Amino acid sequence: MKWAKKGRIFVPDQSLWWAKQYAGIPTVENIDDKFFRIYYYSMDENMDGRISFIDVDIDDPSRIINIEKEPILDIGSIGTFDDSGICPSCIITINNKKHLYYLGVQRCEKAPYMYFAGVAIQEDDGKFYKHARTPILDRTSYEPFTRSATSIIFDESKYRMWYVSAFSWITFNNKPCPAYIIKHAESDNGIDWSTDEKVCIGPDNPDEFGFGRPWVIKENGIYKMWYSIRSYSKPYEIGYGESLDGLNWIRKDNEAGISRSVSGWDSEMICYPCVIDAHGKRYMFHNGNRHGSTGFGYAILESE
Repeated sequence: MKWAKKGRIFVPDQSLWWAKQYAGIPTVENIDDKFFRIYYYSMDENMDGRISFIDVDIDDPSRIINIEKEPILDIGSIGTFDDSGICPSCIITINNKKHLYYLGVQRCEKAPYMYFAGVAIQEDDGKFYKHARTPILDRTSYEPFTRSATSIIFDESKYRMWYVSAFSWITFNNKPCPAYIIKHAESDNGIDWSTDEKVCIGPDNPDEFGFGRPWVIKENGIYKMWYSIRSYSKPYEIGYGESLDGLNWIRKDNEAGISRSVSGWDSEMICYPCVIDAHGKRYMFHNGNRHGSTGFGYAILESE
């Protein structure tokens, strides 16, 4: 496939108290086939992340229609799994209510942080409320470090999730860093999830140690996943894989069709893809340098 980059859409101008730096993990929703709502996280001066959104033209996502001035979801109370930040990962409607799944951040002493997944549900007043003060993907004996960054679809009478799971800690650039893979879970209600030890996407060589923020769609009986690849020798780049059952994946990274730019906001790194269709076009929204500190942009699929 081949993607045509269209440039950056948004980066915070530092005028808002909660959005001094970063516009990360763009998570896009088609609103009534009229405009795209792009959820993202930004951080304050203390690097605590909160979620809000912008609305953009569905036919020209570079044209911003509205910028929400306040967070729609705040950090948790001290000691909870999301007391240091929250980041969107996907949004899906369950029982006629929108469920916004998010990554909760908790800073630690020896390890720098822990990431576990939570969910907020939109109620009749239009606001999102956290389902619980605890994560929907908590630590297990198999996955004690990280279970987060979810991508969820409704498929064959159940909800299927692909998510990031850390299996160890390594030293990278003289700092502790998780080594992480992509796994799979299933649910009947979007809240209670079951999983096993199956790895969907993992390293193919000793240079790779991280696979971030999966995005999965199912098309013509084929599961398609875009994800971010992190390695010792180079920053994030976007990978791509396919599967016939959603469990056993073939990596086809050379077919991803998008890479870092020669210069500019995504020249050092490209990551956290989100793929969505509208009006006969397929769009990819993504972050650039330094995991989103330079904002997010988009590309349009030119050819398969």
